[in-house]
Amino acid sequence: MSAPEVRGANEMHGAIEVRGATVRYGEVLALDDVSLTVEAGRVTGLIGMNGSGKSTLFKTIIGLVRPTAGQVRLQGADPTSARRRGLIGYVPQSEDVDWTFPVSVRDVVMMGRYGRQGPLRRARAADRRAVDDALERVELTDLAERQIGQLSGGQRKRAFVARGIAQGADILLLDEPFAGVDKRSEATIVRLLRELAASGSTVLVSTHDLHALPSLADEAVLLLRRVLFHGSVAEALEPANLSRAFGLESDANPEEAS
Repeated sequence: MSAPEVRGANEMHGAIEVRGATVRYGEVLALDDVSLTVEAGRVTGLIGMNGSGKSTLFKTIIGLVRPTAGQVRLQGADPTSARRRGLIGYVPQSEDVDWTFPVSVRDVVMMGRYGRQGPLRRARAADRRAVDDALERVELTDLAERQIGQLSGGQRKRAFVARGIAQGADILLLDEPFAGVDKRSEATIVRLLRELAASGSTVLVSTHDLHALPSLADEAVLLLRRVLFHGSVAEALEPANLSRAFGLESDANPEEAS
């Protein structure tokens, strides 16, 4: 079967547009001709088993991984330009972060403002207000001066969500934000993501928490190195579709990538 045609950037209209993205790590196929459009003002859940390519897709979208084929556009810009313009915020998985690094919660959130500051990274009044507002929204004001590694798992996730809020990013990607978090943090994050989408932001969230998906997301994407389904949450959660996404069909590709 021939690969779908990759449209030019001027034909890409979604907030996130991925067209024909293929990624290989040596002999391992991580993404296979992935095409995906995510519209602004929505929360989209990204569902798949470990090794399905979710983290690779996120890294491809933000430009940390360059596809061997295909292209990505974020509000019409390439990932590098989008990052420079502060269009995209990224909340990584916990294991991607050095929690021993000597920075406070406030410092982490202030990092979201770096793109708006000069080369000396001098915080202005507007930066401090944005950080204070973000900390209040994630209910971490009282812990602002604590070293980031001293927080609980849920509090750490909220701190990185606050960084994205302070950044003012139009597009927010969250990689497994509910893994290892308490119920309060999960509820806070869900509420914030819904608020951000309602205000026009684009939110893409990878999650294993299928029970939280109906309250979190407007739509869902099932990924197994390629997009198997993109549509309503209710339909995504149908047993037949979940079986395909979690590799239970006989034609599922056994090759795994992170």
